[in-house]
Amino acid sequence: MAVSIGLTGRRRPPRDAREPGRLRIAMVAPPWSEVPPRGYGGIEAMLSDLVGGLHRLGHEITLIGAGRTSTKVPFLRTYRRAPCERIGETMPEVLHAAMASRLLSGLEADLVHDHTLAGPLTAHARSTPTLVTCHGPAVGELGEYYRVLGDRVSLVAISLAQRTFAPDLNWVGQVYNAVDTRTFPFTERKEDWVLWIGRFAADKGAHLAIDAARAAGRRIVLAGKLVEPAEHAYFDEHVRPRLGPDARYEGEADLVRKRRLMAAARCLLFPITWQEPFGMVMIEAMACGTPVVALGLGAVPEVVVDGVTGFVRDHPHELPAAVEAAGGLRPADIRAHVERDFDVTSMAAGYERVYRDVLARAGAPVR
Repeated sequence: MAVSIGLTGRRRPPRDAREPGRLRIAMVAPPWSEVPPRGYGGIEAMLSDLVGGLHRLGHEITLIGAGRTSTKVPFLRTYRRAPCERIGETMPEVLHAAMASRLLSGLEADLVHDHTLAGPLTAHARSTPTLVTCHGPAVGELGEYYRVLGDRVSLVAISLAQRTFAPDLNWVGQVYNAVDTRTFPFTERKEDWVLWIGRFAADKGAHLAIDAARAAGRRIVLAGKLVEPAEHAYFDEHVRPRLGPDARYEGEADLVRKRRLMAAARCLLFPITWQEPFGMVMIEAMACGTPVVALGLGAVPEVVVDGVTGFVRDHPHELPAAVEAAGGLRPADIRAHVERDFDVTSMAAGYERVYRDVLARAGAPVR
């Protein structure tokens, strides 16, 4: 294990040199992947775009994370290399939170924006307000965790659906995840195969995607994360037996390969079986002009416009017909939907509003 404290990037201007309205935000990333991620990593991809969007708005962002970053802001490092192979273990998360807390104690920040699980436990040790984006379902033990934290942290929901399942938590706003649309290639002409991207877990529905594509007479390409023991167990039991000439697993796609696959596919299949609070792959695919065919759980109806940017269905047996119908949707309309509602400019502006609201509630001076 190698843990370090390091600062990279440009030097921060002295306090009195700040422009009016400029905020100093300490952004804490999870420890599992770099920002942006090389492969799978929805939170880290969203974080990279958010950091860039806030930076372009003129705010001073310091990113705390593991490994390296290509973002253009000062970077404080915990782990020298992101411990991606240990995802799901307790100690990397706890150690990362402890190191981040130590790094934060040396920063002059107006607000801490934490995207980790254990990090909010340290919020009480500092006077700086802490905002937490809840990236998981705020129910069960996770919901109780945030409930116990109470008003020591302010919570942001990533969808209305997520907030609806736990209305009593200390929500201060809701901001949809977004992408930098400019980085996703738009393709008008699609190929005849369909795509599934995600992590191999039963609730992500890779087996349902294969069944739907096969019933529609379409080839399917699967490009997903297969690292954790539970992922291997699910893959071996439910996915591997379904593979064949018309269903191919291509490994985990990096950022470049993912964009190429999304831009070329006839549609993205998203047959989730749980109340997913968002689903980054949906807006990534639509940014390429590629429709999404999904089961309507969680935030899906908020993200996909049924009959315009894809199809939202209630039952798996309805998916094959939707796969066929997806070929009749207009890629330009699909891309425009993301540019209008899920581009990084909207996300950055949304968080900027939440930051100022939290600081105002805390009685902190907002320039």
